Amino acid sequence: MELRPRGLDRIEALIAKGATIPNPWTVDLDDDVDIDRISGDGVVIHPGCRIRGSRTVISAGCRLGAETPMTIDNCQLGPGVELAGGFAQGAVFLAGASMASGAHVRPGTILEEQASGAHTVGLKQTILFPFVTLGSLINFCDLLMAGGTSRHDHSEVGSSYIHFNFTPDGDKTTASLFGDVAHGVLLDRPPIFLGGQGGTVGPVSAGFGTVVGAGSVLRDDVVEDGQLVLPPAPREVHRPVTPASYRRLPRILARNVTYVANLSALESWYRQIRRLFLTREEFGPQILAGALVNLEDIRAERIKRLRALVGRLRPTDEGRAQLIDRLDDLTEALEVVDGPAPAEVVRTMGAAANEGAGYLDAVGRLDPDQRGEVIEWLSGIVTTQQQNVADVLPVLLTQGSDAPFADTVSR
Repeated sequence: MELRPRGLDRIEALIAKGATIPNPWTVDLDDDVDIDRISGDGVVIHPGCRIRGSRTVISAGCRLGAETPMTIDNCQLGPGVELAGGFAQGAVFLAGASMASGAHVRPGTILEEQASGAHTVGLKQTILFPFVTLGSLINFCDLLMAGGTSRHDHSEVGSSYIHFNFTPDGDKTTASLFGDVAHGVLLDRPPIFLGGQGGTVGPVSAGFGTVVGAGSVLRDDVVEDGQLVLPPAPREVHRPVTPASYRRLPRILARNVTYVANLSALESWYRQIRRLFLTREEFGPQILAGALVNLEDIRAERIKRLRALVGRLRPTDEGRAQLIDRLDDLTEALEVVDGPAPAEVVRTMGAAANEGAGYLDAVGRLDPDQRGEVIEWLSGIVTTQQQNVADVLPVLLTQGSDAPFADTVSR
């Protein structure tokens, strides 16, 4: 009986077109993988790696498994991505993104240019804007993080940080927004710093330039930009548990709606601006398609979780009764909102793409007036989505003294 590794003939074909695979017999290449979507230019696949899925893309300069074996399953990797070891499924890594060994990256994740994680980081339905850096031993699921201007001025999460995204009621309407899309895509906002050995209890919204001290647990929004936050330890509580009370329901709803609205803004940015660059790259159309699929999946997850929360509610007041009664209308109001990008911005970015400029450099070319137009365009998408929901739920979203959508796009 001949013992021959699965896919060895196609591994040999990858080597023939230039990929470096030091020990071909240790690499497992799934039958579904299309090797025409794997570059031979500077790609290195170290021993023990597993490559799976018909939608997998590996661009030029990618390196897999330099520290420990790496498994990728239906992931799209842009140029120069380095995944040193672990597991990634259904994730998109744009140019220069990287993860150290022990990575566990689950579906719905997008790491934009040069975003990175150190060893033993868990991500799921996580969106990291360019340059965002995660330390070691981190669980950072169900959130979007922006902020920073370069690899030397980036948002950072300290080691052993947790985004708490699951409640005792089994509820996951807990997605948090660090920064926002309308300003974050311009790559000119102060970085956000979350100190190590700490955590955030979602859903939370935090402004650009927020600094949360090490060892702290953030439980409330940081509305203003540029704030140092040292949350106090919670006071002692000893009382009967009241399941599914949702005492801050208007705020929970508002944070979820704002998160979904930011997904609408980001999808518009990908379809109208990032497309100009990705469609010119090798495998760029497939990478763009993967990112859009992930944004769609994240939206579907957030709506599913919101519907599950409503299913636990009792109609104890007029606002909750209205929410229960109009759940389908709420779901409809959370469908994608779009709007045309400013013509001058499209012209400038398109010209940069045609000249061969990279996406990051092109964003830097936008002048102050164009940046203002981008903010107005994307913020308008967010506020439109918020207003669509407010029209459906006028009672719940006007209860209490807080304005649920205040300060969510005004940075």
